[in-house]
Amino acid sequence: MNTIITIGRQFGSGGREIGTKVAEHFGIKFYDKELLTRAAQDSGFAREMIKDHDERPTTSFLYNLVMDTYSFGYNASSFVDMPISHKIFLAQFDTIKKIADEGPCVIVGRCADYALAEYDNVVNIFIHANEEDKIERVKQRYPEITTKEKAIEKMLQKDKQRQSYYNYYSSKKWGRSDTYDLTVNSSKLGVDGTVNLIVQFVEDFENR
Repeated sequence: MNTIITIGRQFGSGGREIGTKVAEHFGIKFYDKELLTRAAQDSGFAREMIKDHDERPTTSFLYNLVMDTYSFGYNASSFVDMPISHKIFLAQFDTIKKIADEGPCVIVGRCADYALAEYDNVVNIFIHANEEDKIERVKQRYPEITTKEKAIEKMLQKDKQRQSYYNYYSSKKWGRSDTYDLTVNSSKLGVDGTVNLIVQFVEDFENR
C-alpha cells in the first residue's frame, strides 16, 4: 500500500466516518482535525488560531491585519507581509506534504488534493449524499439541532465555507466531478458500501 487518499465531502454525507473506515481497512493513518494539531506543531502557530481559520477563507483585511500581530514561526519578508489566513493555509499546505511524504494515509478536506497535485500516488475522492440522509446524520451528530430547518441551515453554512475555502485557494472547483478521481453518493450504497467501493478503487489503482 503506497497510496495517499484525499476525501472532500459535503457536510452530513458521512465523509469523516467513511474516511476513518477506509484508513482502518488499509491500516494507515487518518487525518481530519488531527491535521490541525500537526500543523500547529510544525508551524509554531497556536492550534486555536489554525482551528479558527479551518476551511474558512477570511477576506476581512482589518481582521487579517489585527491577527497578524499574533503570528510567528516564519521569517521570510514575503511571508511576513501575507494575511494571516494565507499564512495558516500555507502552514497546513506544508504539513499535508510532510504527512504524505511519511507514507500512505487518508486526509479529509483542507485542499489536500490541491496540496498534493504533483504527487502521482494520490487518489482524490468526493463524497456527497441525498439531502434527507444528510439532514438525519446532522441531527444525530448535533443533539442541539432538532429541526429539519436548522439542519439545512447548518449544512448550507458549512458547505458554503468549504466551497469558498477550496475555490479561493485551489485552481479547481469544490464538488465538481472533474476535480476528483471518484465522486460517490453515499446514500446509494450506505457508509459501508461506499467504503467497499473506495477500497476496491484504491486497490485497482495500486495494481494498475
